Amino acid sequence: MNSGKGFGKTILFGDHFVVYGHPGIASAINDYAETVIEDSDKFEFIDNRPATQGYKEKKKNEIQRQLNSLMNFFELNENSKIKITVSGNLKCASGVGASAALAASIARALNEKFKKNFDDEKINEIAFKAEEAGSGPASGIDNTCAVYGGMISFTKNLEGGKNKIELIESKECEIVLANSGITQETKVVVGEVKKWKESHPEKFSELEKKYLKIYEKGLNALKEGNWKELGKLMNEKHELLKQLTVSCDKLNEMQKIALNAGAFGAKLTGTGRGGLLLCLTPGKELQEKTAKAFEEKGIETRKTKIGVKA
Repeated sequence: MNSGKGFGKTILFGDHFVVYGHPGIASAINDYAETVIEDSDKFEFIDNRPATQGYKEKKKNEIQRQLNSLMNFFELNENSKIKITVSGNLKCASGVGASAALAASIARALNEKFKKNFDDEKINEIAFKAEEAGSGPASGIDNTCAVYGGMISFTKNLEGGKNKIELIESKECEIVLANSGITQETKVVVGEVKKWKESHPEKFSELEKKYLKIYEKGLNALKEGNWKELGKLMNEKHELLKQLTVSCDKLNEMQKIALNAGAFGAKLTGTGRGGLLLCLTPGKELQEKTAKAFEEKGIETRKTKIGVKA
């Protein structure tokens, strides 16, 4: 029996902007997908991951394209006699890097099974290709967090060379991930944002400039452990994402709940138009209070941490 893990992630800064070569900041969380591979008399793929209702149905084709990419890389097919079982404590939802965690965990397990001895850099490359096969053009930020863990600054190389990845030395911090219950297909939303960008070039340029200022301030706040400043900047980023058309009424209502409960900041994370709201809640007490405020309104939450290292 062979196994592999891939961390979930949350994006503090960079959602959608990273696709266009701008730097972003993301962090692994201490929730993960885990893949176990066993010998079998036929090929089997079993997805036992906990998931938001409707997630696996909506992502069915995306997951299959990822699996096909991974199988092709390791020269497997439907006649291969192995059983791939994916589980773990990372609950699948839009914005938590579930697909990248899936790809990384399967790549690691297959690497172990077939004794390829690939290092993390190669595993990251394999996971990235699976991500792109699944959802189209990807930033690379999700798979990097899934493989390496920790907090990273990330810039996609639009020329096709190596992406720029820098580890950010930062303390761990409690967060709450609140689930809107809405699942979106990444490929569709990214494509629609691209169309919006092309039809609103001046507005997008304005948002880019504002975003880059937020990024620089956010990077400094993380390095200094200034959670108050970080929360303020997260709120500003959420406002930009509203203008970019990737928020929705449910997420905006949820942000108000978080801030009223005392969260330092709250913003959508990842694909948007649903998925998760990231709430910065330093300390167990504030984390519990914020989670309770959501749960009293029937909104599912996950209490976890950012800055978790592999």
